[in-house]
Amino acid sequence: MSSTFNSQHRINIKELEPECWKLIIEIEQFLARTSLDKQLRELIKIRTSQINKCAFCIDLHTKDALKLGETERRIFALSAWQESPLFSEKERAVLQLTEEITKINETGLSDHTYEKISTLFSGNEIAQLIIAINHMNFLNRVAVSTKLIHPN
Repeated sequence: MSSTFNSQHRINIKELEPECWKLIIEIEQFLARTSLDKQLRELIKIRTSQINKCAFCIDLHTKDALKLGETERRIFALSAWQESPLFSEKERAVLQLTEEITKINETGLSDHTYEKISTLFSGNEIAQLIIAINHMNFLNRVAVSTKLIHPN
């Protein structure tokens, strides 16, 4: 295929595999019913999308985070969260977990990060965080590989 392949020719997985897409939506619905903070879940979605360079998801989840009351300042600082004083200890631990799982091929999930997260969250919450991070990585990969474009 040509490197100038038009993105309009890419497939729409939601339309082609609606049964599978229903399962993907059910994961999101499950996560929405958990006790995980909604703003924290949006930070996970935005940071994962930044790492994966998914413009569609960055746009979508930034808007969602703002609707939930997240501040522009914290969203702007999210790509440099390690250096920013704007994030709580729990948020920092979750963002580190997000980084390591999203970049799992680099070092895996470190014992240090897992130990830290286990002092702040219950076993069920850790499971939910891992599901949320991996679910967002899956969605990023679908959007990037199909060149899903967000409206202007």
